[in-house]
Amino acid sequence: MSDLDFTYSAADIPESSNNYEPVPAGWYNATVTEAGVKETRAGDGKYIKLRFDITGPTNEGRVVFTNLNIRNKNEVAQNIGVEQLGQLMRAVGLPTIQDSSQLVGGSCQINVKIRPASGQYEAQNEVKGYKSINGSALPSGQPAAPAPAPAPAPASGATPPWKR
Repeated sequence: MSDLDFTYSAADIPESSNNYEPVPAGWYNATVTEAGVKETRAGDGKYIKLRFDITGPTNEGRVVFTNLNIRNKNEVAQNIGVEQLGQLMRAVGLPTIQDSSQLVGGSCQINVKIRPASGQYEAQNEVKGYKSINGSALPSGQPAAPAPAPAPAPASGATPPWKR
């Protein structure tokens, strides 16, 4: 027996408003709030575990999780995961990453689907796509362009080209 150091009364504890039902399928604005690299159960691969907090236009505050295979003995699974990572990076505007934590704070739209219940598992959400919220993402398949260099200031006393 372990002492709780306090007496709890169910009548005094508010009922939870948490809703663990899947959110309806659709596109949602979301922010990456957690990202970490994990080892696969078999120990022969790695994946990025992501948490997205939905910011709108509906279901604000709800949470959706997904995993992206980045190393897997199944080449197809690895290719899909890496492609999804690239899609996410473009959607949040990251040309490169070296650490999964660089994804945290990135906002984008996520395409949420519902995986039907199967066996011992209840129905759950899956993230099936990513896109930019406002069109500021990187173009597909192209590296980020460097910022243009500022135009040199005219020499003092020189007449600017548009006044000649």
